[in-house]
Amino acid sequence: MGSDEVHLQRFDVTFEYPVAFTRGLFDVDNPALLQAIRRREPSIRHRVLVVVDAGVLRAFPDLPARVTAYAARHAEALEVLGAPEVVPGGEQAKNDPDALARLWGRFRDLGLDRHSFVLVIGGGAVQDMAGYAAATAHRGLRVVRVPTTVLSQNDSGVGVKNAVNALGAKNFLGTFAPPFAVLNDLDFLSALPPRDLRAGMAEAVKVALIRDRDFFEWLASAAPALARFDAAAVETLVRRCALLHLAHIATSGDPFEHGSARPLDFGHWAAHKLEMVTDHALRHGEAVSIGMALDSRYAVEIGLLGADALEAILALLGKLGLPMWHDALGREEILDGLDEFREHLGGELCITLLEDLGRGIEVRQVDREAMRRAIAWLGGRRSAG
Repeated sequence: MGSDEVHLQRFDVTFEYPVAFTRGLFDVDNPALLQAIRRREPSIRHRVLVVVDAGVLRAFPDLPARVTAYAARHAEALEVLGAPEVVPGGEQAKNDPDALARLWGRFRDLGLDRHSFVLVIGGGAVQDMAGYAAATAHRGLRVVRVPTTVLSQNDSGVGVKNAVNALGAKNFLGTFAPPFAVLNDLDFLSALPPRDLRAGMAEAVKVALIRDRDFFEWLASAAPALARFDAAAVETLVRRCALLHLAHIATSGDPFEHGSARPLDFGHWAAHKLEMVTDHALRHGEAVSIGMALDSRYAVEIGLLGADALEAILALLGKLGLPMWHDALGREEILDGLDEFREHLGGELCITLLEDLGRGIEVRQVDREAMRRAIAWLGGRRSAG
């Protein structure tokens, strides 16, 4: 018998997308949206379907009229396809398969193709769901993200992931699909309730802890201004966090997470489980804050992180008004989150822990007894407080 032939196929694909910070995105004289959509094909008229978060629409009821006026002003380049598709905001967007099906149906009915645009205006969950719908229609429609929360502007909205929850698991169905553009309109943050403003700051603490001590120290010094939601301080937080996130995507060597490491997911194994067992009573950022507190204490338990660093972390979370405990953390099933996270990573557990402020390290084993001690310590600290 002849030997088998094996041909190794290899090719590289370059991705790029602009991430803009602006105000008044839909003011007719603001060029940011027009430039983003026309950047590859400036001479044609582009078809655009608008998808909007129901919560954003309640806060900004004039938004459809503003989008219509913007498109009319630039009619030579933009064709907005009918009324916006309104989808539920928050985690409900990712839990509702009917919302996903309605989007697919709208794409089909409008005859969208891979050169058409889906303009998604909303928070991180809506960006996740609508991005997944677009990525799986015709193998990928073009998505322009307009994130409207601190969490989505500084973290999830500038990345390359999309997902919905399914089969009882968070983000069980998803894609890696870079957006065509990300347009952060800081004016949208003015309508956020305090709880959501605060929760979004957790991701900034996270990225500072694992990548940038200077940023952590700025957060600590700016904590009083951030706690009262000073607009300039919040804007600085959003910009610095987003740029650190972009730098990681560009330089990590594994932007689609083909390996087992997810270094930007510090604190997330517990956060994902907490969100599920509390039926999303916790905001994602709140769950991440608790997860960071837990993993920081665990790092002390195993001799990786110093006690002074832990106190600095907990002090910052406290000053920002972020939680460090939820009673669900005391349930034994929380530790099942380690196994679920391992599955999410592709079969090998790899979590990020801290060896110092601004310096993360990947570990592939977790001492569950030490983790139980960390949980007990946090619970005791909360009771003592």
